[in-house]
Amino acid sequence: MNVADLVLARADDDAVGLRAGEQSWTYREYVDEAIARARVLLSHKPDDKPFHIGVLLENVPDYVFLLGAAAIAGGAIVGINPTRRGSELERDIRHTECALLVTEEKHLPLLDGLDTGVSVDATYVIESEEWRTAVQAHLGDPVPPVEIDETAPFLLIFTSGTTGEPKASICSQGRLAGIAPMIVRNRQITSEDTLYSAMPFFHANGIMSGWSAALAGGATLAIRRRFSASQFMPDVRRYEATLANYVGKVIAYVLATPESPDDRENALRFVFGNEGGAFNRRRFEERFGCPVSDSYGSSEGGVSIFATPDTPPGALGQGVPGSTVLDPDTGKPKEPAIFTADGRLANPDEAVGEIARIGEDLEFEGYWNNPEAEQDKTRDGIFWTGDLGYRDEAGFFYLVGRNSNWMRVDGENMAAVTIEEVMARFPPAALVCAYGAPDVDAGDQVMLAMLLREGESFEPHAFARFLSEQSDLGTKALPRYVRICEELPMTSSNKILTGQLQTESWDCSDPVWLREGDGYRPLTGDDVASLRSQFEARGRRILPHQVAISAARSR
Repeated sequence: MNVADLVLARADDDAVGLRAGEQSWTYREYVDEAIARARVLLSHKPDDKPFHIGVLLENVPDYVFLLGAAAIAGGAIVGINPTRRGSELERDIRHTECALLVTEEKHLPLLDGLDTGVSVDATYVIESEEWRTAVQAHLGDPVPPVEIDETAPFLLIFTSGTTGEPKASICSQGRLAGIAPMIVRNRQITSEDTLYSAMPFFHANGIMSGWSAALAGGATLAIRRRFSASQFMPDVRRYEATLANYVGKVIAYVLATPESPDDRENALRFVFGNEGGAFNRRRFEERFGCPVSDSYGSSEGGVSIFATPDTPPGALGQGVPGSTVLDPDTGKPKEPAIFTADGRLANPDEAVGEIARIGEDLEFEGYWNNPEAEQDKTRDGIFWTGDLGYRDEAGFFYLVGRNSNWMRVDGENMAAVTIEEVMARFPPAALVCAYGAPDVDAGDQVMLAMLLREGESFEPHAFARFLSEQSDLGTKALPRYVRICEELPMTSSNKILTGQLQTESWDCSDPVWLREGDGYRPLTGDDVASLRSQFEARGRRILPHQVAISAARSR
C-alpha cells in the first residue's frame, strides 16, 4: 500500500473531498487536479538530483492538490516554513536539495536575493498564467505510468527548530499509507464526516492527522489558509465540521476568545491532536460540548501513544510495543510513578525520564542528509524522543514536556507542565508557559510567562490570592518571576519557544513581577542590575538559559 493508492482509490468518488472558503471539489475532481499537477511535476523530474518538490505555500487548495500529485508522480513534498527568513530559508531549500519550488505571490519577497539552488524555470507561482496553463493542459490526462517505491521519501518534514537548525525527517509513502488508516480506525472517520484542518501542511499534524486521514476515510477536508482562533468555531459551523485536528496551543487560543451563547451549537463529535493540556481539554469539552482527545507521536515515527477507553485522566494512553521511559544518561528504565492522595506525582526523580522505544522495527526513516542527528536519535539501538514523561504501574504514559521543560528548584526536579496546568486556572490568563530562570547559586527559579485575556490586567494581589488557594501547587512551584507578555514567541506550529524565553529570562522588555513574601511587586532596573552582579560575583557570567540546560543535564 502507498499514498498513490489512497489518492487513486478516490478517482470515481463523487462525494465532496475538499472545501476551501466558498470553493469545493469532489474527490473525482480532486484526483483529476492531482494527476494534472503530477504531469507538470514529472516534466521537471531531474536526472542528477532527488525528485524533491519544495512547497512554500499556506494552506491553499494547490497545496492539497500537490500532495496528491507528488504521491502519483513518485516525488517528495518538502514543506517549506513561510515564517523562516533569509539565510535560514535558503538553507532549508538547499539542504533538502529541492529540484522544483512552488510558491505564491505573497511569498515571493521572501525569496529575493536567495540562492535556493532551484532554477528559474523550475520555480512556479500558483497565481501565474504559466502555472495555470501548465495545469490546464493536463486536466483529463490519464494516470502517468510511474512505478511507486513505497520506501522512497514522500514527505520531508522539518522539525520545529526551537533549538538548532531544523532537521528534515523522512516519511515514506509506505509509512504514511499505514498511518492514515490507523487514524481512521482510532478516530472512527467515515465518508459522513467533515474534518476541519487549519494546521499548517508543512507540519506533520496537518498532513498526517488532516489530509491523509480525511483521504483514507473518504471524509471531506475543510481547510483555512492560516489558523485563526476567532474563526475556528465560525469555520466549524460554516462547514458543519464533525471533526477537527489541532497541535500545540491551539485549544488555549480558542478558549481565549469571548464566550458566546451558541458555543455548543456545533456539529463536532470529536476534536483530536497533541499537546492540548489536560486542563484546557476539559475546559474545551465543557464549553463546546464535544470530546477532546490528546495523543502522542512524532513526525519521525518511533513512538506513538493513543488513549484507550480506560486511560486515566491526565494520561496520554498506552504506547506501541517497546515504548518505555528511560534514564537518558544510563539507558535504564525509570520507576513507575507513585501518586499522592490528591493526584500529584510523588517520586519525580525516580519516575521521570525520556520517552523512548526499544525494538528492531522503530519506524524511524531518518533525517535527510543528517547522519549525525540520526545516530543521536537512535543511539544504543534505542529511539529517543527528546520528550520527558513517566508511566504508572498499569503502563499508561504521562507527558512532562521537552527536556527544556524540566527544571531543578532547590534540589528538587519539577515539571513545567504540572505548574502550567495549575496556572492555566487563573481566570485572567489566556496562555501560560512555565520554565526555569537561573538561580544565583545553583539550579533554577520558577518563571512564568503569561498572556492575558483581552481587557484583563495583571493584579498582583489577586494572583497571590489565587496561588494560595491552589491545594495541588507545592511551595517550591510558586513562580519567583511572572512575565506579562503582549505576545508569546511561537513556532509556526503553535509551540511556544521556551528556549527563547529562558534565554531572555528576567532580563527582557516585558513587565516582570518579583515574588516577595506572599505577594508580588514589579521587578526594577536596580533588581536586574543586582541579579547580574550576584551572578558575576559567583563567577557565573553565562547566559541564563545555559544554567537551565546545565541543571537539566545534571538531573
